[in-house]
Amino acid sequence: MVTTLTPVICESAPAAAASYSHAMKVNNLIFLSGQIPVTPDNKLVEGSIADKAEQVIQNIKNVLEASNSSLDRVVKVNIFLADINHFAEFNSVYAKYFNTHKPARSCVAVAALPLGVDMEMEAIAAERD
Repeated sequence: MVTTLTPVICESAPAAAASYSHAMKVNNLIFLSGQIPVTPDNKLVEGSIADKAEQVIQNIKNVLEASNSSLDRVVKVNIFLADINHFAEFNSVYAKYFNTHKPARSCVAVAALPLGVDMEMEAIAAERD
C-alpha cells in the first residue's frame, strides 16, 4: 500500500499561527493540529470556559468537514487545559458533542498555551467512506 500524505487548509478555521497545516491526511486518517479559542477571523474568544470550548469544538468541526470527516468519525482527542479546575465546565460542553460517540481521550493540565489561552484541543479522525 502506498502511503498518501495530504495537507488540509480550512478557510473556516483560524489561520495557522506558525508553519503547520490545519490537518494532515494519512491515507484515511486525519490528524488535526491543535485548535484554540480563536474565531475564523483570528479573534480571541472572551467569556466563559464554556464559550471558549464551543469555539474550539466548532473549529475542530470545521477542519473535519474540510477533511471529508465529522465529529462522529473522531477516534482520539487530546485536550490541554491551562487550569485543571476548568475540567468540569469544559467537559459539560464536550459532552454535548460527544455524547453517544465517545472517542478515546486524554485531558491534561499544562503550564501555558499559545497566546495565553485557557485550552487547546487536537483530534484524530477517520475520513468518511
